[in-house]
Amino acid sequence: MNNFFQGYNLNFSNSLFASYMDWFHNFNCSLLFGVLIFVVMLFWYLMISNLYFKSKKIEYQFSELLCSVFPTLILLMQMVPSLSLLYYYGLMNLDSNLTIKVTGHQWYWSYEFSDIPGLEFDSYMKSLDQLELGEPRLLEVDNRCVIPCDTNIRFCITSADVIHAWALSTLSVKLDAMSGVLSTLNYSFPMVGVFYGQCSEICGANHSFMPIVLEVTLLDNFKSWCFGNIE
Repeated sequence: MNNFFQGYNLNFSNSLFASYMDWFHNFNCSLLFGVLIFVVMLFWYLMISNLYFKSKKIEYQFSELLCSVFPTLILLMQMVPSLSLLYYYGLMNLDSNLTIKVTGHQWYWSYEFSDIPGLEFDSYMKSLDQLELGEPRLLEVDNRCVIPCDTNIRFCITSADVIHAWALSTLSVKLDAMSGVLSTLNYSFPMVGVFYGQCSEICGANHSFMPIVLEVTLLDNFKSWCFGNIE
């Protein structure tokens, strides 16, 4: 039963913003479920009510008022948390401590650390014979993008050919990568760990074979990784 309902929920949240998105999703589902129950009960009452079958004209001024007020209240209940999420996301866009340019290719990703000269690399999916014990199939890459935790990072996402989508579902991140367009995304990662994602745009025959791996680590470990990978 838990697996059945899990299919209708978002993935486990690994950031504060993703937790807010998860709460907003559950809130909207609960609200819509209540509206569905109310409408079904209302139709059932009309079907069994004698008033429904009377031929004379009946006016329902009060019911019409309720049918105008209730949808307005529902929209207000959705508007307040939605605007709060937009405001929180806007605060993340005010400043950034690190800029990473992400370029989508057919079918791999390229990362360039703009603030660290010489630090750029391509990220390809590992084949089955390259996987080590514990690494997920079709999700692990040869070069992970390592970033520091508790740091506001600006991702500049673009494409070198067709439209791709840089998406990590557990972080509620999804942004299209389009050729000639530089889309920006600011994000802060409060949790140390390895996060997996995939291209979420049908970009060709190997669309499902260009995964995304972010390794969030401590600042000292990030500095050591940078010194070891600068060309």
